Amino acid sequence: MRPHVLASCATSLDGFLDDASDERLILSGPADLDRVDEERARADAILVGAGTVRADDPRLLVRSADRRAERVARGLPASPLRVVLTTRPVDPGARVLAGDAETVVLAGSPGEVLDELGRRGVVTLMVEGGAGVLRDFLTAGVVDELQLVHAPRLVGDGPRFTGGGPDGHLVETRTLDDDVLLRYRFGDPDDRHLAEACTLAGRCPPSATAFSVGCVVVAADGTVLGSGWSRRDDPLDHAEEGVLRRIGDDPRLRSATLYSSLEPCGRRGSRPHPCAELIVRAGIPRVVYAWSEPPEFVDAPSGAGQLAAAGIDTVQHARWEPLARRCALRAREQFEGL
Repeated sequence: MRPHVLASCATSLDGFLDDASDERLILSGPADLDRVDEERARADAILVGAGTVRADDPRLLVRSADRRAERVARGLPASPLRVVLTTRPVDPGARVLAGDAETVVLAGSPGEVLDELGRRGVVTLMVEGGAGVLRDFLTAGVVDELQLVHAPRLVGDGPRFTGGGPDGHLVETRTLDDDVLLRYRFGDPDDRHLAEACTLAGRCPPSATAFSVGCVVVAADGTVLGSGWSRRDDPLDHAEEGVLRRIGDDPRLRSATLYSSLEPCGRRGSRPHPCAELIVRAGIPRVVYAWSEPPEFVDAPSGAGQLAAAGIDTVQHARWEPLARRCALRAREQFEGL
């Protein structure tokens, strides 16, 4: 399967990625650069074009020693696979070829590149530029998430951030000191919301005895009623349980869809009411999930089967299973590395 694609860039207020000088212009501040480093640490691979290699000579490594150590503790390389998209040889002195991270050079369309990276086992790909690569991936409609940072600067001339393809849907706005992060998702509603649920699972506190799960509940008109992840409010909370508690008795639940990275549980050992029962009680008519619950912690009856028996439209989108599986197991690997 193709990787989940995160495109990441910072622009000036007038839409430039860089200025027209020979010196690289770093637009965003320290808070955003640290956020980008965190995203790098979560990725399986980072991709840039040959123009970025020639102009900026990036290393494409995880900068934080703690994040590198955490990756190693999880059995991963200290930094993700580095991917250079080019039809010409890369300068042997380029820093992207140095260091202890693996580098591959690929050519082809965005779809062909993603197919090749999928065959190599890449589940999450971070595309960092430059302008042409970002435009090509967006225009091809293969970007799942765009993280666009606006820096409070006016540049006036240089490479611009442009692209075609489908419209994005804003899912988050966040300030980072003087910078503003806008996070967009692409695709149809099921893909957008289920991918968001999968990535939310990555925020779960570490646990050796529970999966990490993300959940999003969406009203019929597209309004997100609630979202969250396992153990967000209480060490025993499941994702669906916590989100439904926060929403409360909202009448819009009766026509909503619940998205979960993992099949809602049909039985649990920590509390008397499994998530499938809570969903039925809430009156939610539709559930979409990515990964069937393994019988690892509880030998349980199928939560999806219980939902279907209660008349709930229950759908599994297997396309997102690799991402759900990666995020679900990440917190346990973090625990084991402590």
